[in-house]
Amino acid sequence: MDSARTATASRTPLRALATEAVHAGRDDLARKGLHAPPIDLSTTYPSYDSRGEAARIDAFAATGAEPDGPPVYGRLGNPTVARFETALARLEKTEAAVAFASGMAALTAVLLVRASLGLRHAVAVRPLYGCSDHLLTAGLLGTEVTWTDPAGVADALRPDTGLVLVESPANPTLAEIDLRALAHSCGSVPLLADNTFATPVLQRPAEHGARLVLHSATKYLGGHGDVMAGVVACDEEFAGHLRQVRFATGGVLHPLAGYLLLRGLATLPVRVRAASANAAELARRLAADPRVTRVHYPRIGGAMIAFEVDGDPHGVIEQVRLITPAVSLGSVDTLIQHPASISHRIVGAEDRRGAGVSDRLLRLSVGLEDVEDLWTDLDSALESPVRAAGLY
Repeated sequence: MDSARTATASRTPLRALATEAVHAGRDDLARKGLHAPPIDLSTTYPSYDSRGEAARIDAFAATGAEPDGPPVYGRLGNPTVARFETALARLEKTEAAVAFASGMAALTAVLLVRASLGLRHAVAVRPLYGCSDHLLTAGLLGTEVTWTDPAGVADALRPDTGLVLVESPANPTLAEIDLRALAHSCGSVPLLADNTFATPVLQRPAEHGARLVLHSATKYLGGHGDVMAGVVACDEEFAGHLRQVRFATGGVLHPLAGYLLLRGLATLPVRVRAASANAAELARRLAADPRVTRVHYPRIGGAMIAFEVDGDPHGVIEQVRLITPAVSLGSVDTLIQHPASISHRIVGAEDRRGAGVSDRLLRLSVGLEDVEDLWTDLDSALESPVRAAGLY
């Protein structure tokens, strides 16, 4: 087992989030005579003890627990990725975390774990990220889904229900759910909360009863638009199952991505709070603007805004100059996109609109630029002469 994981809970002091963000996953570096975490790019590791190797592999096959001793093979685990997993689990206050090649790979692994137990039914609350919605609805993994609102979750549960899925704040409407009340409604069925938008800086779903916390780590955890990854924070028992699925399916995270994510976590609290301050100010100005018909901004804050325009949303996207028109979110620069055309296009139009994703909705991921420069760009773009007259 990598030494970054060896500190027991009794030896780990209670530390503030900002401190954990900087030090978690790095606790052993000074003792190793290092300051920056090393990047281990090995795909395989030498061993002269083949009997011992076989025993460790058998143990992993039985429980999914991380093998003791040195690494075995890159698909079982990697020391650099393990540092990121340790740090993220500490931030989310869970026993473990398991990283994957993307957020969708992480969600797929969760569904496969439950399906392997014959629990193929899922209950979900819209809106979810468009590709998560599609993965459930299309039945690509043999999953059957019941869509409901939070109040209907308890009644939607069945004997073969393996999972309840929510996203709060939701993509892209920023709708919020009372996670504690919802977890109570789930009974013994695991609640998976997608915490991509909020990050552990703003909320820790495990503290409210969610057994599984999903992140598209591509977004705020990485924070610079240069790494793709997913991660599930959870208890050690579920983590073991996830590691087994990861080993079998090969959805592993590259070590360089693990290094970039660990580096990204160090500045996560600073980035989220600074971008959130910008977003709150932009939301205030948009709410007072007659060219905007509605603004969605969560009570817990954050760096995401959704707003509906009186004119043509495509015209706004065409006119931005400082803000980047692009998919994804959570980077240091501000991004804007039209969910009905991009991130949620894969969701049926009726379901999309029923979930509050209107055709005039724009999603803004606010970055770290000066807020006055951002407003100047938005103000100019909202002056777009192209108007939506019966286009929808």
